[in-house]
Amino acid sequence: MTRFAKTLPLLLLLAACLVAQTHTTVRHHKEAVENQPPEIAQAEEAIQKNDFTSAETLLNKALESDPAGEQSWCYQAWFDLGFVLNHLGRSSDSIAAYRKSVAAKPDVFESNLNLGLMLARTRDLEAEQFLRAATTLKPTAHVEEGQARAWLSLAHLIENRDPAQALEAYKHAAKLTPNDPEPHISAGLLDERQKDFPAAEAEYKKVLVLEPQSTEAAIGLTNIYMKSGHVDLAEPLLRRLTAERPEDAGLHLQLARVLVAQGKKDDAVVELQAAVKFAPKDSEAQRELAELLVQGKKLQDAEKIYRDLIVDHPNDADLHGQLGGVLLKEHKFPDAQAEFIATIKLKPDLGEAYGSLAVAANETNNYPLTIKALDARAKLLPETPVSYFLRATALDHLQDYKQASKYYHLFLDSAGGKYPDEEWKARHRLVAIEPKKR
Repeated sequence: MTRFAKTLPLLLLLAACLVAQTHTTVRHHKEAVENQPPEIAQAEEAIQKNDFTSAETLLNKALESDPAGEQSWCYQAWFDLGFVLNHLGRSSDSIAAYRKSVAAKPDVFESNLNLGLMLARTRDLEAEQFLRAATTLKPTAHVEEGQARAWLSLAHLIENRDPAQALEAYKHAAKLTPNDPEPHISAGLLDERQKDFPAAEAEYKKVLVLEPQSTEAAIGLTNIYMKSGHVDLAEPLLRRLTAERPEDAGLHLQLARVLVAQGKKDDAVVELQAAVKFAPKDSEAQRELAELLVQGKKLQDAEKIYRDLIVDHPNDADLHGQLGGVLLKEHKFPDAQAEFIATIKLKPDLGEAYGSLAVAANETNNYPLTIKALDARAKLLPETPVSYFLRATALDHLQDYKQASKYYHLFLDSAGGKYPDEEWKARHRLVAIEPKKR
């Protein structure tokens, strides 16, 4: 996962990492207590061996000796149990254990942090309370790093609700860990969403100072240039980076997008082909490449990409529709018809697909299907001159001349001279099928 993941997945990633890392530090935090049950030490040995089932049994036994939670060691046992239950996939039980650990000893950094992260994973608003508490407490070890994690976690949690406070939290994290690019990446993303492009640009540039090879920062910076109307600044940066890292698919993809924005579509195709070469499972790059190939009339190449994508994504209605569109352009009408039918089965409310199906069915002389598709389209989208003309010709072929005449007239009334060939045909057919005209 890159640092450009959306906020919640990034928070989940942080939670998974931090819960795993903070257990070892909190063990050094506990006071020496002579009457501590031996099961706690045994449980921690089991944890080190990833034997979480045995650790749970031992910790529950230890806690049975202090049901009221009066002993000074109980916060450690509850913390260990929260850690164990999280690894066993029992999130709600883990949260309950962490709560008891915090209640027994509220001034422990690690238990507040882990509880806050676990609550954040369940979108519980209480998460903020414990993450804020963690920012005021001192970790047992790696103090600056631990505090920075607390500030980062808090910032990720509140950035959608309170962007200004989130940016302040990212600043705290950056001061505590000045060599870590993560706070600057996150702040840059937030600034970008807030459309504060100069601030976002400054953050991404800080990342490139700390980590010159950062693809995320390079992509972020070029995004800023594109959004702020400075595409000309994005291309040379990406050209340099792709030359330095020729196998970085993300850079090739971003350069392709910059080139498309400048109208350099042939060059963009080259970059997208490179992106697909180095990341053959990147369906987003493949889709963008196929779209450019269609625009460049390289229909066979586009068809192959769409067919390969459908193998991996058979239930993607858009892919079936896009393949159908390519097949229409190639005059492969029966195949196109099949793809549009597949599209509609997967996405029955897609009005455009019914219109395309009507075109394909008309070309295969399946006039009843043409009418059926147009009827379905009319329930979702307004009629157009093209839909009137298709319906008229289909009815004409079915020898329903009265209805055909009606739709020829509707077509002519709405065409306005924009379809000269079809308008000539409509007038010609009206002379043939209307008794008065004959």
